[in-house]
Order: sequence, then structure tokens, then C-alpha cells
Amino acid sequence: MFNPSREQAREFFFEVLRKGRENLPRTALEDQAWDIVAAHPEYHAVLGNRGRNLERDWTPEQGETNPFLHLSLHLAVREQLGIDQPPGLRAAWQGLLAVGMAEHDALHRVIDALAETLWDSQRNGRPLDADAYLRRVRGD
Repeated sequence: MFNPSREQAREFFFEVLRKGRENLPRTALEDQAWDIVAAHPEYHAVLGNRGRNLERDWTPEQGETNPFLHLSLHLAVREQLGIDQPPGLRAAWQGLLAVGMAEHDALHRVIDALAETLWDSQRNGRPLDADAYLRRVRGD
């Protein structure tokens, strides 16, 4: 899944929920996604209704988080932490844990920092600013 379409990414999560609920074999990536989906029961109704949600849009004006984007960011952050990219991300995340932040809350802090950094990059037409990303994670 290096560059899936919106529909392919959504189909992936629909399938992950189905396989998880039915205890069916999953790929390694699906196992990672299942861990994330299982930790977000608030999205199970969305993921369980392909017909309604394959084409649905979630906009900031609606005041709702796009569950597919959120779950995808979880996967991205998991990968980034695994390879410590950008360098220093893992240490920043571990610093959040060291001060007593719950693991899931720390992951959400990193996800929020990534989303804000991506938004800034797109809005300004510039490459992703890794230093700004790390500052946001650390709360500098």
C-alpha cells in the first residue's frame, strides 16, 4: 500500500475490521491495522458499513474526524517510530511516556503533530519540516 487510492485505503480498513471480527487470517500489515482498529471502537460502525462510508466525506466544518485518515496516520506514525524517522521522533515519543502520558495519548499527540505539520507543508507549498514536527511532538 505505497500509494493507494482513497477507495483502496478505505477498502483495506473495511476488510481489516471484517477479518478481525471473524478472526480470519491477516497479513502482517493487517495485523498492525487490526491493533489500531481494535483500539478505536468509536470507528467500528463506520468500518462496518461499507455501503454508506466508502464515498462519504468528512470535513472540518462537520466537526468530525475522518476515521480513515486517523487510522492511516496511526499506521504512518507506527512506521515512523519503528524506524525513528525523522531522527529523534522515537526519543520524543519516549519522552512523552517518561512523563506519564498513556501510550495511546502519546500516539495521538504524535499523530496531531504529524497532521499539523503536513497541513502546514501543503498550505505553504514546502517540504515537510521535520524540526517543526519534532517540536510539536515535544510540545516546545
